[in-house]
Amino acid sequence: MSDYDYDLFVIGAGSGGVRASRIAAAHGARVAVAEEYRVGGTCVIRGCVPKKLLVYGAHFAEDLKDAQRFGWNVPEVEFDWATLRDNVLGEVDRLNGLYGQTLSNNNVDVILERATVSGAHEVTLASGRKITARYILIAVGAHPHSPEFPGSEHGITSNEVFHLEKLPRRVVIAGGGYIANEFAGIFNELGSKVTLINRSDVILRGYDESIRDRLLQISMTKGVEFRFNCGFESIDKNDDGTFTVMTKGHDPLIADIVLFATGRVPNTDGLGLAEAGVELDQHGAVKVDADNKSSVDSIYAVGDVTNRVQLTPVAIREGQAFADTIFGNKPHRVDYDCIPSAVFSHPPMAGVGLTESQARNKLGSVSVYTSDFRAMKNVLANRNERALYKMVCDGTTGRVVGLHMIGPDSPEILQAAAIAVKAGLTKDQFDQTVALHPSMAEELVLMK
Repeated sequence: MSDYDYDLFVIGAGSGGVRASRIAAAHGARVAVAEEYRVGGTCVIRGCVPKKLLVYGAHFAEDLKDAQRFGWNVPEVEFDWATLRDNVLGEVDRLNGLYGQTLSNNNVDVILERATVSGAHEVTLASGRKITARYILIAVGAHPHSPEFPGSEHGITSNEVFHLEKLPRRVVIAGGGYIANEFAGIFNELGSKVTLINRSDVILRGYDESIRDRLLQISMTKGVEFRFNCGFESIDKNDDGTFTVMTKGHDPLIADIVLFATGRVPNTDGLGLAEAGVELDQHGAVKVDADNKSSVDSIYAVGDVTNRVQLTPVAIREGQAFADTIFGNKPHRVDYDCIPSAVFSHPPMAGVGLTESQARNKLGSVSVYTSDFRAMKNVLANRNERALYKMVCDGTTGRVVGLHMIGPDSPEILQAAAIAVKAGLTKDQFDQTVALHPSMAEELVLMK
């Protein structure tokens, strides 16, 4: 018999924690997972899944308009926010149940209360019960950062935006990253007046400059207002329930909601990690090695709480690697090179590998190929919006080191193309591939 109650105790039942729990249990470990909110984590409950469903809903605004050019007699239509909101939340409930069922089917004990670390091999539940485990895995994720200034308590974050009672007429969004630009596109398509406030002079820092500049141009054409190098001074609530937003160097804004999309912070406050000897970085993230181990040999961490790469598929791979290494006698590590990512803006953008500037700094000699075109659907719809594909290659070997694109279905196209980049294929091998015509994806093998 083991000296511990469990072989593995996981704190947090998000994507990384669920994968680690399920795989560890499949390897024969006795596993428990504690979750203080709902099983599924940020992605399923209040992140990428419900947000993507809102993106789909918002796309119908353009699709219904375009349909008339394709011969459809579209009557006057109205959008009902409550219907979309409730259907999205219903899907979240369904997925929450499925995640819980998956854990149960894999003989993982699910404890629906908060757990904190009280020792190298011990956790304490909110009820006061103490549980011991040979290993403890921290998979608590992160939460939205909210800036502090006079009236900032009137702002909301992406956690609350899915539960709005009604569609706001005027939306002020703070931030320049993917969350800010995605919700800017959603609300703009649904008919809200959107103003995006960014304290720097660029959006989507880290993405390829040509692609993010194209998104900015298209977003402005569609009516999204951008205020750069702009900071908040205050938010005042008016008698009618609206808000007056004061910013530095700009005219006041009247808004129905103010949405903060200014980054995410690891959920380590009050978790007892520092007291247990676990080293945290300046942002509160758990410091881990390549095998996800913290400074305490029995305590590991995966996912956003480590602040390495805050992406759901990465958390899942980290959870898998942890469970296989510790319990499955199949040691392996996550390869963080060439991770594809997407921004589900309007239109969406996606990329993998090095941007042009990164490639020039790293390789020196770089060859860049582009395709700037209107999608066939946009041509017939009389929509001037142009897609842009960009291929970045090692100037010496011709190896494709980066692919970046913006346009309809870009994330769907890039997923397959990312395999080629990961495999180290060359521009010549792309060129030798016969185009699939007519499609947008064929531009990948026709770039000049």
